[in-house]
Amino acid sequence: MASSDALLPISAREEDPLVSDGSRSDPNAETHRRKRPVKGLLAVSFGLLFIAFYVVLIATHHGSSRSNDVKIESDETATTTSRARLAGVSEKSNDQLWKLSGERNTVSFAWNNSVLSWQRTAFHFQPEQNWMNDPNGPEPKRLVADQRSDRREPAETRRRPDPGPLFYKGWYHFFYQYNPNAAVWGDIVWGHAVSKDLIHWVHLPIAMVADQWYDANGVWTGSATFLDDGSLVMLYTGSTDKSVQVQNLAYPEDLNDPLLLKWVKYSGNPVLVPPPGILPKDFRDPTTAWKTSDGKWRITIGSKINKTGISLVYDTIDFKTYEKHDTLLHKVPNTGMWECVDFYPVSKTAINGLDTSVNGPNVKHIVKASMDDTRFDHYAVGTYFDSNGTWIPDDPTIDVGMSASLRYDYGKFYASKTFYDQNKGRRILWSWIGESDSEAADVQKGWSSLQGIPRTVVLDTKTGKNLVQWPVEEIKSLRLSSKQFDMEVGPGSVVPVDVNTATQLDIEAEFEIKKETLDKILGDSSVVAEAEEFSCQKSGGSTVRGALGPFGFSVLADKSLSEQTPVYFYVAKGKDSKLKAFFCTDTSRSTFANDVVKPIYGSSVPVLEGEKLTMRILVDHSIVEGFAQGGRTCITSRVYPTKAIYGAAKLFVFNNAIDATVTASFKVWQMNSAFIHPYSEEAVRALSST
Repeated sequence: MASSDALLPISAREEDPLVSDGSRSDPNAETHRRKRPVKGLLAVSFGLLFIAFYVVLIATHHGSSRSNDVKIESDETATTTSRARLAGVSEKSNDQLWKLSGERNTVSFAWNNSVLSWQRTAFHFQPEQNWMNDPNGPEPKRLVADQRSDRREPAETRRRPDPGPLFYKGWYHFFYQYNPNAAVWGDIVWGHAVSKDLIHWVHLPIAMVADQWYDANGVWTGSATFLDDGSLVMLYTGSTDKSVQVQNLAYPEDLNDPLLLKWVKYSGNPVLVPPPGILPKDFRDPTTAWKTSDGKWRITIGSKINKTGISLVYDTIDFKTYEKHDTLLHKVPNTGMWECVDFYPVSKTAINGLDTSVNGPNVKHIVKASMDDTRFDHYAVGTYFDSNGTWIPDDPTIDVGMSASLRYDYGKFYASKTFYDQNKGRRILWSWIGESDSEAADVQKGWSSLQGIPRTVVLDTKTGKNLVQWPVEEIKSLRLSSKQFDMEVGPGSVVPVDVNTATQLDIEAEFEIKKETLDKILGDSSVVAEAEEFSCQKSGGSTVRGALGPFGFSVLADKSLSEQTPVYFYVAKGKDSKLKAFFCTDTSRSTFANDVVKPIYGSSVPVLEGEKLTMRILVDHSIVEGFAQGGRTCITSRVYPTKAIYGAAKLFVFNNAIDATVTASFKVWQMNSAFIHPYSEEAVRALSST
């Protein structure tokens, strides 16, 4: 029986260090900088209408004239009361999903404070209360003359002398979308926090609020850039008092302040408005700027034309005036609105990160877009052409947003953004992890959403076709006691793992199936070849048995396994007599609550010759993050057990294969709390001394 101490979350038993002493384009096409609008996008009459409306907009608000035109769409015609939909973005809508899942006529689960309190994470970043979503602005860049790719030294291996991402005067800065007034979307401002290690954070005062006509309906996603003289600028999307999405400029009030507590908005805002052919609610989320070969700064902004997702390209010298390209960075038909577009280089040969301005023969470029229609983050590996500001995918069959395209994460993971961390020469990925419960439950507990553990991201140099992601090394600082396990798990077995409470864990594991077993399965004609048709989502979950799987861990399980979240591999035989591995997370039995979306997540994962099957799992109360094969395939899930909480949360290893015995070797660490603190000068001083 667990001790009374084990019934408490780990964070209640460990000492807080802060309070203790101790569009495919021809690469040879002529470069255009001041070009005509995209061909075929605008009828003459439509353009005149845009011009007329924009003149009215600027005249009404005494704004300065801009070079592009905008159509103002009245909110009076809206047929829904959703504030987010009126603004042109998506807010949480899980309430309808669970009601349509077969339980629509049932009363929602009666949450109590004890269960809801347990759901709050211990080492993931989240505000003290209320709603949060997209990460903002953690990616400043600066390029000096000797960093250009025409240097003889390989561009992708050079270190940058600048202070890095929003790693400023010794602090990592994190800005995020925040509603200070409620646990639902709305009243969006910029939250702000600082850290020395990306794990232990101190909340700071709100960085920017919606106090101007050009951001009256929200201070939305943006990105930062360090200029050549060391100054810092921030471009962000504002939703105007007419719900038009525009781009605005801000900068720190005092560059000598390491905490960057105060920001000033440019008096000439907005600096960019929706161009002709782009609807007023389809123009958002500017990227970090990168340097072109002719010394200009370049950004891209997500949008759509009809159902085609696009990424617009602009050049600038001073971030106040812009030249719009006629060509697009990229476009993919039938993918809908592209949000939170990200664009960055990755090395083909090294495992270090690259500054966004780096280009060269040993560099590939990633285009990532968050799909507003599906709420998935898709990316593709490809080639960027600086001469005309275009990019093409290496494999057009898995282009950005297509059904077969690659994703950062196959679970609950959206609106992600990377930054180049000059402090350690790495590229870091952040993401908004939304809730899977009902909005009513969020209101009751007083908060909604969090950020995933920051991940390093590099090109998989073994395959050359995909990225690999891994939790930042600093997360290891939270590891407490550990246990090593080595065991054979027979077909149909479920084995309890003796780790006491299992609410906050870091698990690293290797699995191996004997070669003779694999050869037997491949040579057995009675074993169905299912690899081509298999899908984690449609498989029926971890209870459906196959010859070689599923096998893995059940996390956040109660003693009787009435609640559990299996994270597992499934190995399937293909029609080509080769084996294919899948990595899945099954949340269908994660909770007795009925007002929760409980999908089965997953995808295939490349396993190269000679590799064992490996996984890492981070468990932190209501979030489970899984990484297969060194991070080739990742799955984040939100789970809300009602019984498997506090000391009743257990860990099991299982093998539900029919024919295979699995050898499992794994290590399990208990994890400490990150002790994220409210703002005070004392908290900042304490964190700065750690």
